[in-house]
Amino acid sequence: MQKLFKSCYEMDSKCYEKYGLTEDILMEHAARGMAEYIKHHFKVGSSILIVAGPGNNGADGMVLARQLNGLYDIRLFVNFGVHSPMAQIQLHRAQKSGVKVVTKMSEADIIVDAIFGAGLNRELDEGIIAYIHKMNAYNSFKIACDVPTGVGSDGRLMPFAFEADVTITMGALKEGMYLDEAKDVVGEIVCVDLGISREMYEDESRTFVLESSDLKLPSRNRKSTHKGSFGHAAVFCGEKEGAGIIAATAASRFGAGLTTLVVHEHISPPPFLMHATVVPSNASALAIGMGLGDHFEQEFLEKYVINSHLPVVLDADAFYSEELLGILFQKERDVVITPHPKEFSVMWEKLTGERLSVEEIQQKRFDVVRRFNARYPHVTLLLKGANILIMQEERLYVNPLGSSKLSKGGSGDVLSGLIVSLLAQGYSGIEAAIHGSLALTMAAEHYSGASYAMLPTDIIAQLEKLE
Repeated sequence: MQKLFKSCYEMDSKCYEKYGLTEDILMEHAARGMAEYIKHHFKVGSSILIVAGPGNNGADGMVLARQLNGLYDIRLFVNFGVHSPMAQIQLHRAQKSGVKVVTKMSEADIIVDAIFGAGLNRELDEGIIAYIHKMNAYNSFKIACDVPTGVGSDGRLMPFAFEADVTITMGALKEGMYLDEAKDVVGEIVCVDLGISREMYEDESRTFVLESSDLKLPSRNRKSTHKGSFGHAAVFCGEKEGAGIIAATAASRFGAGLTTLVVHEHISPPPFLMHATVVPSNASALAIGMGLGDHFEQEFLEKYVINSHLPVVLDADAFYSEELLGILFQKERDVVITPHPKEFSVMWEKLTGERLSVEEIQQKRFDVVRRFNARYPHVTLLLKGANILIMQEERLYVNPLGSSKLSKGGSGDVLSGLIVSLLAQGYSGIEAAIHGSLALTMAAEHYSGASYAMLPTDIIAQLEKLE
């Protein structure tokens, strides 16, 4: 996993004050990182249009133009003016090095957006908007310098942005690039050094970006075991019984030694799933809410869920139940909740009386998750979205590996099944949420069919391919 920061300004200042580096040195290394990426991925002689803004992001683009000039067909576009002292210096150097400055945009093999970087806090004016429209329309490989122009400091679009295939960001990863709203414009995110290692540049952080290498799969290394060695997941099966069956199937596939559907009436589950009208006495974790409806009486829920000591996953219909939400106050219990934004909105109003619209939640996902954590630090919150946010005890994790394949009913039920399976096998709440979400997104990535065609059962089938 990698550290994630709201801003890099303090770390840049540390480079100047502690390490004796200059703005000029940092700029040379920022451009060098972009240059190395281009050299690695594109043949010498390719045409490159570098669109440079008036400030230091534009200056980075000007340095890049100088560093690549002679190897590539460089065109430097600087029609926005040159305002910052560093931009003026770098333009002078680029011109002295023979870089061709153009006054009209034209299509190229590669477009580098170096108009505005991190820290944008105002909407773009009409002139810049027109240029970005034109840049986005080109059939070129698109690279953003630091942050795509139009992505605000908080990740919101101002009002829209350059659509990068890859964003080459400087020094450290920025939180705003992982807001759901920005996901379709940042592309692949690559972080380059600024003259010192990431370890020396970065400060401490309690926010992290998860990577596929972080996945910790259930282990069955011991030979002398039995089904009871791997826990017993109890999944409540409600009015929409398919949701419970999907979750329980995922739990069984992901290593739970036993999986039982807790049912109100007779159903016909797959033969590898047990079912019972009460929670088995040897259950080691619970999952409730998926398709639950009003299927179980309050007295039953109090006895087997609310007053239980077992680790529990709450999902879907659980967020509409004030009684089940009372579990959030049980500080000695491992509790994992997995709402999507609409469910979080409903839950938050029930808990606090404050109304947050889905739009507000999506615009301030990081802040919303931190506000919840301040009230319920012991609860593991997994907020679903294009980038999944997971938080417990002031540590926040971002899973950016999701895709549109998962935008289909039943994907969340699979996730609940994965998490309850890990809880049943002894993972802590935060571990179960992290590794369950990674397994979900990575299994979806393994699916080779059309993106619109994937079913929840396809995700479950891909679990066996994870390594």
